[in-house]
Amino acid sequence: MATIDCFDKTVRDVNTKLRDFVSGGKNDIHIINPESLHNLAVAITKAANITIDGSVGYYCAGMIDGPTIRINGSAGWGLAESMLSGTVRVNGSAGNGAAAAIRDGTVIIEADAAARLGVSMKGGLVLVGGNCGYMAGFMGQKGTLIVCGDVGAGFADSMYETVCFVGGEIAELGTDAIIEKPTEDEYSYLSRTLTLHLPTKMEAPGFAIDRFKKVISGRKLWNFDNQDWETWREAM
Repeated sequence: MATIDCFDKTVRDVNTKLRDFVSGGKNDIHIINPESLHNLAVAITKAANITIDGSVGYYCAGMIDGPTIRINGSAGWGLAESMLSGTVRVNGSAGNGAAAAIRDGTVIIEADAAARLGVSMKGGLVLVGGNCGYMAGFMGQKGTLIVCGDVGAGFADSMYETVCFVGGEIAELGTDAIIEKPTEDEYSYLSRTLTLHLPTKMEAPGFAIDRFKKVISGRKLWNFDNQDWETWREAM
């Protein structure tokens, strides 16, 4: 295993060393003493297993395409923003804007996520073991967002084809968001996904797959209709 110690180093030094390791074919990389540096492990575009032993700052793992990144701590704003592919896993909580505009791949947050989770996501899977803040899923275009706990106000506002599942309470639906009961196939998908990524959640006392609600777009905002102006005015 290749190791990078962030102590007393700039983020440019750390990321340059990380890219050199990945380009050189090292596939198992351990980053220690991250000291909540911002922009760690951004724009990694090859497959590699990267473990960050500690909490990170803003925009960790942004714009990646292929690597698997595990954060043994919590993450600041913008985790995995604009990710193309790969896996990012945080065994703590994440700040605002986690998984914003991702195109594919998997983002797993074992604890809680703050506001604007998965905004404008264009594909992939975003999975939160705990709760999330307001405006999660805003303008989500494709992909799947799963929150095992409660979600804040404005959930799934102005969404397109992203499909959301919520295991807890919804403080308030966003504009043009509606609730449906999941199908049996969707319950099976949730069970498989949580068993794979968050098995301890499945084993927790009182946890039940059939408590999940499905949230999708009502499609009123997909095409402008001047007779439904109030809905559009609320969205804007």
